[in-house]
Amino acid sequence: MNKYAFLTDQYELTMLNAALNDGRHETRSVFELFARKLPGDRRYGVVAGVGRALETVQDFRFDADDLKYLADNKIVDSKTLKYLENYEFKGNITGLQEGDLYFPNTPLLQVEGSFAECVVLETVLLSIYNYDSAIATAASRMRNAAENRGLAEMGSRRANENAAVAAARAAYIAGFDSTSNVEAGRQYNIPTVGTSAHAFTLLYENELDAFRSQLASLGINTTLLVDTYDTLRGIKYAVQAAQEIAKSGEQLGSIRLDSGDLLSLAEKARNLLDSLGSEQTKIIVTNDLDEFSIAALQAKPIDSYGVGTSLVTGSGVPTCQMVYKMVAREGSDGSMIPVQKLSASKKSVGGHKQVYRGFDAKNKINSEKIFVSENGFVHIHDTLQSQNLENHTHTLMQNGTPNSEYISKQGVINAKNRHKTELAKYPESITRLSSGSAYITPEFISVG
Repeated sequence: MNKYAFLTDQYELTMLNAALNDGRHETRSVFELFARKLPGDRRYGVVAGVGRALETVQDFRFDADDLKYLADNKIVDSKTLKYLENYEFKGNITGLQEGDLYFPNTPLLQVEGSFAECVVLETVLLSIYNYDSAIATAASRMRNAAENRGLAEMGSRRANENAAVAAARAAYIAGFDSTSNVEAGRQYNIPTVGTSAHAFTLLYENELDAFRSQLASLGINTTLLVDTYDTLRGIKYAVQAAQEIAKSGEQLGSIRLDSGDLLSLAEKARNLLDSLGSEQTKIIVTNDLDEFSIAALQAKPIDSYGVGTSLVTGSGVPTCQMVYKMVAREGSDGSMIPVQKLSASKKSVGGHKQVYRGFDAKNKINSEKIFVSENGFVHIHDTLQSQNLENHTHTLMQNGTPNSEYISKQGVINAKNRHKTELAKYPESITRLSSGSAYITPEFISVG
């Protein structure tokens, strides 16, 4: 069974079936992916999942087992089965780059092709973008709170096994330094971290023997988990075990605090380490952290944070509520006609679009202008550069072939660098953690 084809809702296949039977399946169409609002009353969202989405679209196929299931369960007819047998997306995709910021109603993705090609991609594209962008948005806020301190993603045990890998990828793009997930490390070259849990300490008669064993195996630079019993006593044992094997000038790499009142414990741990001659030993804290608790710990002597549950659940907002809507279709004369949904509270804006952002006197982004075509495709001229506007719509896939800049391991590095660069283009106020409205309300501008 193909690993992507059935990541779909049945109504996509039944719509295809009906369109095939009345001959409209080849109608040239444009579908758009966007969010009507930002997750959790935040000031910006982070685009993530682009590389995963492009690779998925490229490999989206129906094999013999897939077709047999559809036939046996009478989901589609024989004509549609024949079409799906040779399905391959050969269209174009444009949109925001991975790591970029987005706002309510910003077109993150525009998918152009035949109706048949585009409609069956709805669910899988939304699955990827909704989750990955939610995680990246939460991760970006955590990075803002942590400032220059280390951030490790440690949420694999709190998520679906496949989502855990996607979460590690999205978090890394948005500013995390490492992950505990080995598969994410293999797939995307994300640095991996991890040493031991409390079970390892409990394996031994006492903490000192456990620490000696770990140091013998992993070396002086390892991280020792010191709170299995009494934390301050555990720190003393950790330093003692490290000093037994230390060469001149060496000190224990790190200790990890995973319980208790981290606000007071971090200071006590730092003072104790310093008094024991371990001034270089770093302090890592974990224990159900989120952006708010990280911000609260900002003034404490902490070197890095490990974040799990909150990260892989989007810090309470596990989806971006993105939608995938048709915004243009081919008319009887061959021209493209804008189409839009008009239902109350769910209105969409028809037409092919291109996103530009403008700058204020301090050279910070302060506006978003979305140019909308009235009768075809938007073609914006270079004259906009003189208006201090920056293009944010890029070609992601051409004739079914992904732009190599966005896929594979290098695509993750590109996206990580891009997010840091893009966030720096905005005023510092956009990074506030308090609830607020979106920093930008896009302006739609009709063009011929």
